[in-house]
Amino acid sequence: MPPLDSIPKRAIFGRLSVFAGNILQLGGSGLACLALAAARPSASKPAAIAAMISAWILLYFFCHGIAHWFVGRLVGIRFAFYTVGGTGNPEAYPGILRWVFERLPFFGVQTDKASMQAASPMAKAIMWSAGVTSSAIVPTMSAVYAWHSRLPASTPFLIFAVIWALATLASNWTSRTGDFTKARRVLISR
Repeated sequence: MPPLDSIPKRAIFGRLSVFAGNILQLGGSGLACLALAAARPSASKPAAIAAMISAWILLYFFCHGIAHWFVGRLVGIRFAFYTVGGTGNPEAYPGILRWVFERLPFFGVQTDKASMQAASPMAKAIMWSAGVTSSAIVPTMSAVYAWHSRLPASTPFLIFAVIWALATLASNWTSRTGDFTKARRVLISR
């Protein structure tokens, strides 16, 4: 495994205050909930499918960073700001998906340096694990809701969502830059 300093840096497109980042992520998650609420089996099939997929995508993009922040705050870690940029885990995606995900606007959260230094290894590991865990569970729950609501095409979409969630968890477990790897690293370095 190459040293960590040989891993390409994440492309950053912008920076937001914690407050602004939280508002945007809560707003995006709220839009996802509205999309799911608006989707009805009796509505037009294309509209219901579009709402179901839109909700999943919104939750995928808007739950990760805020989960790091929320759980981090619960365990006493403070944060300086959010970044918006490509994935921090490009090696998790094959070929063309890697190129796309390096350019999509993911939220990252920058920890306060002194706070991270003072945090226990377990607190750091819990904070690191929260993001990817939410990225797997929260969007998948929207697919479960769509399936439970009997939306058109929700069964194959649920299968897709479960496979995507499992791949997300697996890639973060095996990647040099994944959140689970960061969590393991702080626990091992105790």
